[in-house]
Amino acid sequence: MPMLLSNPTTLTFLLYILAMVGIGFAAWRYTNNLSDYILGGRSLGSFVTAMSAGASDMSGWLLLGLPGAIFAAGISESWIAIGLIIGAWFNWLFVAGRLRVYTEITHNALTLPDFFTHRFEDGSRLLRLFSAVIILLFFTIYCASGMVAGARLFEQTFGMSYDTALWVGALATIAYVFVGGFLAVSWTDTVQATLMIFALVLTPVVVMIKLGSFDQTLQVIQQVSIHNTDMFSGTTTIGILSLMAWGLGYMGQPHILARFMASSSAKTIVRARRIGMTWMILCLAGAVGVGFFGIAYFAAHPDQAGAVQENRERVFIVLSQLLFNPWIAGVLLSAILAAIMSTLSCQLLVSASALTEDFYKAFLRPQASQIELVWCGRLMVLLVAVVAWVIARNPQSEVLGLVGYAWAGFGSAFGPIVLFSLLWPRMTRNGALAGMLTGAVLVVVWRQGAWFGLYEMIPGFIGASVVLVLVSLADKAPSVTMVNAFRRMEAEMAEDDDATPLQTAKQPG
Repeated sequence: MPMLLSNPTTLTFLLYILAMVGIGFAAWRYTNNLSDYILGGRSLGSFVTAMSAGASDMSGWLLLGLPGAIFAAGISESWIAIGLIIGAWFNWLFVAGRLRVYTEITHNALTLPDFFTHRFEDGSRLLRLFSAVIILLFFTIYCASGMVAGARLFEQTFGMSYDTALWVGALATIAYVFVGGFLAVSWTDTVQATLMIFALVLTPVVVMIKLGSFDQTLQVIQQVSIHNTDMFSGTTTIGILSLMAWGLGYMGQPHILARFMASSSAKTIVRARRIGMTWMILCLAGAVGVGFFGIAYFAAHPDQAGAVQENRERVFIVLSQLLFNPWIAGVLLSAILAAIMSTLSCQLLVSASALTEDFYKAFLRPQASQIELVWCGRLMVLLVAVVAWVIARNPQSEVLGLVGYAWAGFGSAFGPIVLFSLLWPRMTRNGALAGMLTGAVLVVVWRQGAWFGLYEMIPGFIGASVVLVLVSLADKAPSVTMVNAFRRMEAEMAEDDDATPLQTAKQPG
């Protein structure tokens, strides 16, 4: 053990993990009821809202999957980053503030299934049941992607076996989520987001300096293949649309939407949007830079490229180990762990929230005490983690592939429902249910068929939107109380001109 701790990288990792768990125990003191455990008592300020939303969004794929894709195929893979930036901006602009206000109006809804139930006055509770099932289905896949990314990191850094690395990475995250709930997740997210932007801005700059200059680096990349610098090389219209379609998914991601619901007010969202988008653009640009400049570095140093050629998703890890002294490398590699832990933690929490609020409390124990519900939430974190671990045990799993599936599932099943429920008062319960099931089924079916090479998000999102509108129009009009709640949300949003660009827009229906 003393010999292990003499390694600066190992020591940095250990200190980082202990700090995160320490934050978890600090958050324990402020977690007194289920609202605290699930949404932190709706107390997040602008900076924490922005950083937590960003960190929970940008998982291990940002530092592993995206640089790996760019390294393998060149700059043409960056269409995914462009699509994500556009999608995130629209999500902040049109969804964030409205969802924050509307969830409070609808019986202080704590989860998306809870919001859908009250928004559409669903006495049958079918919306709650199906949306909770969808959350559990796709989040176990999503959590598995985080565990795979963590295993890759520990495997490469410490020479562990894949199975051992899987356990170590998972347990580090489970510890502070179990103890501190939402506040622990949000506070740790803020630290983790800071680490991520530091690592992603610094690494490509240092690579470029090592190779001489930007022009020299670009020349080396073009010498490897002229197609590396062509945004349209090897792409098709369908391919570009598929990559950009990732942006559609933002409106349906429960772990990101939970950050909006937890902010202190709609006005907080405005400042959070500016902070969050700045952070996101810099991080995505950095991730693209790592993969892009990595092409040049390993072309110039082919003797050091063995681990990257074996698995392209290791490009950031290997560059950190090669270019920086062990202390700095430890901090940079901790950023990967930060990205993994930040997303995995909030996914575990949202999944546990669905099981606790939308199954246990709704169907089994409506009269359960707050302490009982908090402990049920903690046990559900462990349950979801175990299922995700089983999925992640396949060492051939690719982080980006797993994330892509889960992202499409949520984006198609929930994205249209969330968007239309916030913008269209004529939407009905049956329309929401039909749209949700259509989106989820289309994603699963299209994934299996892989028709035309089209990302399953596109048919899923479009299909769900069309079905949602048609069924709502064919259904009887929403009740007066439902429409009044919608108008109340609009009125509260209209109090702050900057909080919503749509307050004066004429609503259809």
